[in-house]
Amino acid sequence: MMTEGMFFDVLRQGLLVATGMALPLLATALVLGLIVGLFQALTSIQEMTLTFVPKLAGALAVLWITMGFMTQAIVTFFTGTIIPLIQGGV
Repeated sequence: MMTEGMFFDVLRQGLLVATGMALPLLATALVLGLIVGLFQALTSIQEMTLTFVPKLAGALAVLWITMGFMTQAIVTFFTGTIIPLIQGGV
């Protein structure tokens, strides 16, 4: 039987794994958004696709680069935490 403390511990671990997986993508979008926003402010170009396309390209590049890390993180979390709980062991 899963206690309340165990539940919150697993939830905390899951949130930490999700945050670690999302951080590279979010940081890339933030940095590229700041760079493009500064470029738009300096040149007075207000094109909507100018903000979208670099963020999308950067996010896809970072996703491609960190895909192995993300896969390993989620597999480690599931095999080390979730599956033993499903099987009944602690």
